Amino acid sequence: MKILVTGSSGTIGTRLCETLLQKGYEVIGADWVPNAWNPSVNALTHIIDLRDEEKLEAESSKLKADVIIHLAANARVYELVENPDRARDNFITLFNVLELARRNGTKKIFFAGSREGYGNIKADQLTEDLVRVENCESPYTASKVGGEALVHAYTRCYGIDHVIIRFSNVYGAYDNSIRVVPLFIRQARKNETLKIFGKDKCLDFTYIDDAVDGVIKALEKFDAVKNDTYNLAFGEGNTIVKLAEMIIELTGSKSTIELGQSRTGEVVRYVADISKAKRAFGYNPKTPFAEGVKKAVEWYAAH
Repeated sequence: MKILVTGSSGTIGTRLCETLLQKGYEVIGADWVPNAWNPSVNALTHIIDLRDEEKLEAESSKLKADVIIHLAANARVYELVENPDRARDNFITLFNVLELARRNGTKKIFFAGSREGYGNIKADQLTEDLVRVENCESPYTASKVGGEALVHAYTRCYGIDHVIIRFSNVYGAYDNSIRVVPLFIRQARKNETLKIFGKDKCLDFTYIDDAVDGVIKALEKFDAVKNDTYNLAFGEGNTIVKLAEMIIELTGSKSTIELGQSRTGEVVRYVADISKAKRAFGYNPKTPFAEGVKKAVEWYAAH
C-alpha cells in the first residue's frame, strides 16, 4: 500500500510518516516547506504548494497513491479570524487534493477535521453527530465543516471512500508554532508571562502518539470503518490554566500567568466522546495529560 501524506512536514504529518515507515508502508509526502525534523521524512517529501492547481496537475503522476491522508491546512484559529483568506486556502487545498485523487484513481482518503466543528454547544462529552454549520465560530471552523461536506460529495459523486478524523489539540513534538503547548514551554523557559485567553477554557488535549496510532488503526481497518467520522482525543478535559501551571512547575520557571478575555472565534470548552473510535477500530489513547505534558517538556528541552 502506497500512502500520500499531505502536510508531511507538520506536527502530525512528521510523526505519522515516521510511524508508517516503521511499519513498512510505502510513504510519500507533500508540503510547501521541507521537513525540518526528520531527514528520512524530508527525503520522501515533494515540495509543492497544494493551492496551485496547475502545478499539482503537472505533478500528479509523482503523487499517485492508494490512500491519501490529507492533513495539510492553516490551523491556528485566531490567526484565521484575523486573516480569513487562510481559511479560503484550506478549501482550495482540499478541493485540489480531491481532484488529484480523482485524476489518479485514488479511492481512499482521510480528511483531518477538527473539534472546532462542534462550536460552543453545551454537552459533557461531544459525539460525532453534534456538528452543525450554524455553530461555526470562525473561518477556520467553516473550512473544516465545509471540507467535510466536500469530502462526502466526492464519495457520493466519484466513489472516493473516506474517513474523517476530528483531531483535538494534538501536542507533544515537532511543533515550533505558537500553539499553546510549545508556546508556553518556550515562554516558561524564558521566564516570560503566560497569557491565557479565557480563565475557564477547558479542552481535550491529545498526545501526538495517540493521535497517530488512531489514524493508523483506522487505516488498517479502512474498509470496515469507511465513510464515517470519528473523534480522536483523550476523552478528558483540562483547563489552559492547569496546563500553564504544570509547564511552569516542570520547567522550574519563574513565569507568572496572566488571564485575559476569550478571543473571537475560539471554543471555550470541548471534551470528546471517543467511544465510536474505540468500537470501530480499537482506538485506545494511552497518554494521560500529566504524562503527555511532561514528555512534551522533555522533548522540547532535548530539541
